[in-house]
Amino acid sequence: MQFDEAVQYLLGLGHETLTIKLGLRNTELLLQALDNPERKYERVQIAGTNGKGSTAAMLDSICRAAGIPTGLYTSPHLVSMTERIRIGGSDIAPEDFARHATTVRAVAEDLLARKEIEALPTFFEQLTVIALLAFREARVELAILETGLGGRLDSTTAANASIVGITSIAMDHEDYLGDTLAEIAAEKAATIHPGVTAVIGEQYPEALRVLLERCEHVGVQPSLPGNTDFIKQIRLSLRGQHQVENASVSVRVARALGISDAAIIRGLETAEHAGRLELISSKPEFLLDGAHNPAGAEALRTYLNAFDHGPLTLIFGAMRDKKLDQIAALLFPLADCLILTSINNPRAASLETLTPLAQLFGPRAIISANSSADALRIAITETPENGLICVTGSLYLIGETRPLILKLTE
Repeated sequence: MQFDEAVQYLLGLGHETLTIKLGLRNTELLLQALDNPERKYERVQIAGTNGKGSTAAMLDSICRAAGIPTGLYTSPHLVSMTERIRIGGSDIAPEDFARHATTVRAVAEDLLARKEIEALPTFFEQLTVIALLAFREARVELAILETGLGGRLDSTTAANASIVGITSIAMDHEDYLGDTLAEIAAEKAATIHPGVTAVIGEQYPEALRVLLERCEHVGVQPSLPGNTDFIKQIRLSLRGQHQVENASVSVRVARALGISDAAIIRGLETAEHAGRLELISSKPEFLLDGAHNPAGAEALRTYLNAFDHGPLTLIFGAMRDKKLDQIAALLFPLADCLILTSINNPRAASLETLTPLAQLFGPRAIISANSSADALRIAITETPENGLICVTGSLYLIGETRPLILKLTE
């Protein structure tokens, strides 16, 4: 397959969340058929609800500063699927992605033909194996794997990481993970198994209790949050006070890998993670942040309250299965102008769903846009040069608008 064919094949397997099939068997069988590529390098798995992508990005930057050849696997992508697989700090080449996707597809179809599996592995299952295969070919020494959803039955767990980092756990994806914080924490905690190094970030008491019980059950002594003075003295490249907590996890994982403080500092000062409190200079300025659940919205709200900005225009679009009322209550009152938009995604919340929330929590100036491109054009017209345009509510919205914004600000 060529790159475009590979992308269409993977997308044809169904939307990664709507068609998700939690379980490790398919991934394990694919890996076995490919001679277990994940065993050729050390693996770190990052689980959690919020901050796992930023933590993984910071850890990758730290490891590269230490001279360690790395592979980084994250999700979702903003523009190109190649963003999900990074080798040595760069996105995988499209031709390499296509070649590995072709290999994994052939193995998956063979397993199905021999009736070792009941259906083709899902989008995320195949993509995870593509990443692990690419890392072997690139001869990385360390793979950093961001969990897609949950942990216990997430495809990345099939890699059997020797180090597990768990960032802040909050309510999200209840349809798949459970209706209580304890149930969700149990799904994340299952990534901790005998013999691993477990690094735990700041947690709500209910989640922490579950994590500690899991550690005790499997005989693991966890690394728990401690003094963050070392981190607070570093000029973190990723914005937001919450990044101190994420940096704490990445620093403790790095130290478990034997990385020096000098490399840790260099890595934290140069880490990049697009679409997470990403500030783009222009007149007006743009701030891009996914903030797809209440905890993420709270972090964005805290940052906006501390950030010296002029009139705020908020472009908002989100997935319908999120806690939209809570997110709206946190963010909409901050806006001088609120622009609601639909997203080109089957899970997207409609304008009819968002409008009552805007009328309840938003400012007087509420505008609806049929597309994210229209929303962007309206925002530029409505916002003075000293103002700030914040695009938020979903990383899918960031993915639609970020290329347009970068083109405008070239």
